[in-house]
Amino acid sequence: MPRATLSLDLPEQVWVSALSRQYPAAEFTVLAAMPADETGVGLVEISADDIEPIVTTIDGYESVVSVTILEAQADRALVQFETTEPLLIQSLSEAGIPLELPITIVDGEVTVELTAPREKLSELGSLLDGFGIPFELISITQSIDTQSLLTEDQYDLLETAIERGYYDTPRTCTLTELAESVGLAKSTTSEKLHRAEGKVMKKFIGREEAELV
Repeated sequence: MPRATLSLDLPEQVWVSALSRQYPAAEFTVLAAMPADETGVGLVEISADDIEPIVTTIDGYESVVSVTILEAQADRALVQFETTEPLLIQSLSEAGIPLELPITIVDGEVTVELTAPREKLSELGSLLDGFGIPFELISITQSIDTQSLLTEDQYDLLETAIERGYYDTPRTCTLTELAESVGLAKSTTSEKLHRAEGKVMKKFIGREEAELV
């Protein structure tokens, strides 16, 4: 399943975005978040050299329904909040993608990692556009369960080839040496490797890209 890393530029009307832009050196780490009735509830840890002016500002945002300071120190505070503008939670929820926490917001920007089918990621792109949340796709990777994809013999052969350095650059094990180590003819080893490599490559190439539109 594809795993995407996105960099999001949160809209300034979102209170935590506005606050983080006002205090660009501070870090706002969201530890927990969940949708409520027409709102969103979350737990955020704020780190800054001077925490007091940041914490006292939160109550002044109209979109913040309630705020509770659970813990406060000179350079750190743990705050529970409820907001009427949980845009990120809402967009992920509507796309059917769970929010992987924690995430850290700095100066209005946040990087999130998501694991979801390609169609869900594409749907998320449309939702983010609809909510006015600019984003950049940093990377996308595809995990492959080679043990379920390959036969036991194919998996063992690939594993041996990797261990002996057949895929190293420069190669430290020749095909002949690999064949001898597994007790097969060179031609048989070559054919089995080719079949196994083909399965892995087709699986990887066919699913490694997901388009966020």
